Amino acid sequence: MKRSRAAEIVGFALFVGLCLGIGALGAAVTATSVKTWYAELAKPSFNPPNEVFGPVWTVLYVLMGVAAWRVWRAADRETARGPLSMFALQLALNLGWSVSFFGLERIGPSVAVILVLELAIVATALAFRSIDRIAALLLVPYVLWVAFAAILNIAIWRLN
Repeated sequence: MKRSRAAEIVGFALFVGLCLGIGALGAAVTATSVKTWYAELAKPSFNPPNEVFGPVWTVLYVLMGVAAWRVWRAADRETARGPLSMFALQLALNLGWSVSFFGLERIGPSVAVILVLELAIVATALAFRSIDRIAALLLVPYVLWVAFAAILNIAIWRLN
């Protein structure tokens, strides 16, 4: 769908801003226990240093925002509605995992949340692919990182 340049710029800022905003909310929840409860958990040998998570998630949130923006600008409202609704769902699950794992300190239930999140991200990428292949490809690093995070979550659950 053809939009004005100004609308495209505003849309871009809104999609990227939304994703970074969700990331900031998740980081705020994470900060409540990352130096206390989380620090005391047994972790597997492949657990990355805490300093890795912030930069990785920032890049992933930007890529997610760009992907959603590309779908929004490439399709009419009806065509984009389903894929963007799936995108919103996976974004809510993303925040839900932070709340479950770090906010509520519930490792086991967080495994269920992250596995559903992974499925939602894959479904979103497939839905995006039908509209914009590049948008789908922009979600691949996110799919891979969340798969790694799921393995890490499961390992932490088993160790604790």
